[in-house]
Amino acid sequence: MEAASDKLIIFDCDGVLVDSEPLSIVVLCEALKARGVTLTADEAYDRFLGKSLKTMTDILHEEFALAIDDVFLDDMRLDLYGRFREQLMPIEGIAETLDQLTLRRCVASSSQPERIRLSLTVTGLIDRLEPHIFSATMVSRGKPAPDLFLHAAREMQAEPKNCIVIEDSSAGIMAAKAAGMTVFAYIGGSHAQLPGYREKIEALEPHVVFDAMPDLIHLVQKF
Repeated sequence: MEAASDKLIIFDCDGVLVDSEPLSIVVLCEALKARGVTLTADEAYDRFLGKSLKTMTDILHEEFALAIDDVFLDDMRLDLYGRFREQLMPIEGIAETLDQLTLRRCVASSSQPERIRLSLTVTGLIDRLEPHIFSATMVSRGKPAPDLFLHAAREMQAEPKNCIVIEDSSAGIMAAKAAGMTVFAYIGGSHAQLPGYREKIEALEPHVVFDAMPDLIHLVQKF
């Protein structure tokens, strides 16, 4: 066991390890349209990117008076997982990056555990990250609250000040900063090409903004 003072890299999953956000947003928008709520992809990204299922259902209830039931969630999950198995791709360069990183690492994602593991399995990344996988279902508050990142740090016996979080969403960046961690904003995923996305991320003042995953190998050595 390495000392608790050693650096720890905490990876978000969607949009950082796997290029899943476009698929997720399409499935969500289609499911909402069937329930009478029409959102554009940009509107959905703005409201839900990086947030937990509980937070999403709370937003839908508060903004649209839409009660999300188990049937809705099961149908949406079935559709999404089917698309993941057929279409999901890893973030470009992530496998090679993980293979070359020498620091300890874990995953801390807003998604449910089975979705995280499915995503990492179909993209060939699971063996590089298992068993250190943490989900927002393990804490009371999802991102942008710091709870998930602090939980991951405790489980990995790392001090928050020694953690580097790799995030792609505003909610995740805010959560990492609230946890007292260094945060690197990755903007190389498909969804990061949306107009104004980089500007929104930079406005949150992450410690680093980068768009090529292999650069992470050298960037972490500076912190």
